[in-house]
Amino acid sequence: MLLQEARLPPGLRVYAIGDIHGRADLLDRLHGLIEADLQSTAPERCVVVYLGDYVDRGPDSHGVIERLARHKLAGVETITLLGNHEAMMLEFLDAPYGASLWLANGGDATLASYKVRIPAAYDELLLTQRSLRGALPRHHWHFLEKLVMQAQFGDYLFVHAGIKPGLPLDRQSREQMIWIRDAFLDSEVDHGLVVVHGHTIVHEVEWRPNRIGVDTGAYTTGRLTALVLEGAGQRLLQT
Repeated sequence: MLLQEARLPPGLRVYAIGDIHGRADLLDRLHGLIEADLQSTAPERCVVVYLGDYVDRGPDSHGVIERLARHKLAGVETITLLGNHEAMMLEFLDAPYGASLWLANGGDATLASYKVRIPAAYDELLLTQRSLRGALPRHHWHFLEKLVMQAQFGDYLFVHAGIKPGLPLDRQSREQMIWIRDAFLDSEVDHGLVVVHGHTIVHEVEWRPNRIGVDTGAYTTGRLTALVLEGAGQRLLQT
């Protein structure tokens, strides 16, 4: 299945939102654009798919999770995918000494958003973990633990990073779906579905015959993107 042939079932509209990375302000603005879009023309069924990486790097990871967990858009279905940054955060919460990589990849911004002191040395990691565990509201825990790996609608597959080319979907690993880059990004193979993904920052939305990349680097560019799919149509909403 290639992009020019891809379709959604009649009556369905999907908004696929790229990596938010702590920009609750941009998420609010994009939700406003989606609400206006729905008021303009309302489909029979609407699904919003968040492609992962809600936390880290930007200033308000707490606010992003709060909105996604409790302040959902009215009248739409929502699907929240696991990103590699949520995976790293969960690993830190489980085993801090084995997952200190998280702090070097934007986790310090997440700690700050939960008002947890950033550790100054390796031997402070356990204390930091305990502080974060105490600072996380119960519904934030529930949100993180319930994130899913993928979603499929019509001729589209939604996943955080991508898939390993040539491997059936039922054999794709969690690691591949949240971390893969070059092997997927450089591939021209027909995956059977058009893959909609984030994870790899692009200056402009990347339209390829077999995939669409929608991570427009919101935390640094100020541009958060929603890909809007309906029937054979593809368009964008952006902050």
